[in-house]
Amino acid sequence: MRMPSTKKAAAVVLTAALLAPASPMAATAATARRPDAGHHYDEDALRRDLAAVREAGGGDVNVLARVDGPYGAPLLGRIGTRTADSTDPIPWNAHFRVASTTKTFTATVVLQLVAEKRLSLDDTVEHWLPGVVAGNGNDGRRITVRDLLRQTSGLYDYVDDPEIQDRLINHFEENRYDTTPAADLVAVAMRHRPLFVPRQGGATRWAYSNTNYLLAGMIAEKAGGASWRELVERRVIDRLGLRDTSVPGLDPRLPAPHVNAYLTGPDGTRIDVTEHSLQHTADSGVVSTTADLNTFFRALAGGRLLPAEQWREMRQTVRRTDDPEDLAEMPEGTYGLGLRRIPLSCGGSYYLHEGDGAGVNTRPAVSADGRRAVTVSVTTTTASPDLAALNRATGALVDHALCDRPATSR
Repeated sequence: MRMPSTKKAAAVVLTAALLAPASPMAATAATARRPDAGHHYDEDALRRDLAAVREAGGGDVNVLARVDGPYGAPLLGRIGTRTADSTDPIPWNAHFRVASTTKTFTATVVLQLVAEKRLSLDDTVEHWLPGVVAGNGNDGRRITVRDLLRQTSGLYDYVDDPEIQDRLINHFEENRYDTTPAADLVAVAMRHRPLFVPRQGGATRWAYSNTNYLLAGMIAEKAGGASWRELVERRVIDRLGLRDTSVPGLDPRLPAPHVNAYLTGPDGTRIDVTEHSLQHTADSGVVSTTADLNTFFRALAGGRLLPAEQWREMRQTVRRTDDPEDLAEMPEGTYGLGLRRIPLSCGGSYYLHEGDGAGVNTRPAVSADGRRAVTVSVTTTTASPDLAALNRATGALVDHALCDRPATSR
């Protein structure tokens, strides 16, 4: 779920670690011994990158980062101010809502069902959900499952609806325990004309829309014979043994440990937004940790979740075209089926799906071969960060970590 890009403030956590720093203001890192360590990404390089992320976040953010690679022990780091509610160090294994990173979980489940011949990427939305995508120029007969997963449907993003924006920005307290089902949120999107309708044989157009993943989750439920939540739990979480990953559904609470997240209300008051049920659908409903997200993305790239054919499909990307308002805020690169592909400065590319929700921004990434993964999670204590600046700083950290060399060695 992509939260409103203006007037939002939050507690931000960039996550990845299992050690405790001597001081909550200090960055801490640990790594396995490796040959010629001075030329590899090490604790000093991570400390510098963490400081840059904190600065990009406005200085009032908590940052956690975890790098997993072929050397054994992970590289771990954290830096940040403490909130007024606690003087305890940032928990290394803090749970957080992964927001739109959930889309990669959803896409994985759909592609597993494709591999089992329970559905096809070329099936239309109308085939699975008759009459759901219709009216105001919307046409489910011309939108495929592939269009949903790669954001080429042109459907209006329900999060941009003025009434929903008003609830999120101006009336969060009254709506924090919202239980609106996915079908009703899709109906909100249908009140609006699409940005475009896919044309067979025409140029592929792209526009990010959370509505796509509500529909993908609804189709997965029909094809898989279980709720979206159960499908993710059984097919991904249980399969990989992700003990700190869950789909809480309408339960507004976060598992312990976690870091509280904050927004600034329209009247300037500070609001604790940690407890809420707004993110409970297939576009945003997963809760996890940095360690588990690294495990998930490495398993995906390593072929443990999808057959080779479906993993190739997932990596077939298209160019972003029709989302000018968000282009500066979103990570660079092309978009596949629930994944972004981003070039590495050392050659090759990596895969990522960002998550920006109420009070938390998450950046998990994996190298193309699955050997290295890094997750950064940010929680603000006062105001939300500038996403363009945050993406530049987290993107630099990810690039340095996956290339396994500090910026100073280039």
